[in-house]
Amino acid sequence: MAGGKRTRGRDQKARRRAPRYRVQAPLDVTVLRSGVPDTLPGRSLNLGERGLAAMLAGEVAPGEAVGVEIRLPQADPLRTRALVRNQDKLRCGMEFVGLSVEQQAAIRDWVKRSKAEPEETGRDKTAPGGKGSEQGAPRAGSELKKPEARGSANTAESRRSRGWIVLLSSAAVLLAVLWWRWNTVWAELEQGLQAETTVEQQPQLHVAAEEMQKRVTHRVDPEYPAEARAGNLQGVIVLDVVVGRDGSVVDVHALNGPDVLGRAAIEALRWWRFEPYRVNNQPLVVETTVAVEFKP
Repeated sequence: MAGGKRTRGRDQKARRRAPRYRVQAPLDVTVLRSGVPDTLPGRSLNLGERGLAAMLAGEVAPGEAVGVEIRLPQADPLRTRALVRNQDKLRCGMEFVGLSVEQQAAIRDWVKRSKAEPEETGRDKTAPGGKGSEQGAPRAGSELKKPEARGSANTAESRRSRGWIVLLSSAAVLLAVLWWRWNTVWAELEQGLQAETTVEQQPQLHVAAEEMQKRVTHRVDPEYPAEARAGNLQGVIVLDVVVGRDGSVVDVHALNGPDVLGRAAIEALRWWRFEPYRVNNQPLVVETTVAVEFKP
């Protein structure tokens, strides 16, 4: 009776063990720390219906619950939750939690279409050797030592090769993370500068045209466009002008007249300079109007 129970226990454990396949696909692992999500990019080393092994650009702790998004080639992104089972430097193993039947079927279908090779387990690697030892073990001790020596050399060389591959892969992932974070910080900085510039250019006061005309320190007369001359266009173009705290023109647009005359007036007004308009000895961004006359 006891022997029968142990046999069923081993069979049940074997049924629970799902095969893993050699799959290298980009992925993101999101960890919630102190209420703030932290996303670690990386790539998978193997993938199965129960879990995966991955190389990440950061460390996770065994027992941590994480969110995983795997971007399989020619397939929709696979999003699920997982539990970190082990961690060794940048390499970790994760067990899926709550993987749906549809997602398991999607993994099987993708593995079948991509013809991914199954990854050998420790049991699979030792089984052929054990079987060979039982059935066809060599009788002479000298004959047994030579294959072992060759096997040891091949194993050492294989370990060195895997070490270089892991090192180069880690360096590539680290560079990718640094590049991504640099771009993110730079984009945020540019957005902040644009927002600050937009706020600084908002007019704080409207000043009469006569008052601002007295404050002109540098004036550029517009050129009469040849296109307007050919059409005998003339008239007065009224411009809406925003003057910055330093007296430079930060924004200008025409309020009337033909476009060809408006463009010529705007091009000239951009070079104008004013004495800064102050209230309580503080320079302000002000809005005013300027009239420019065109004659053929």
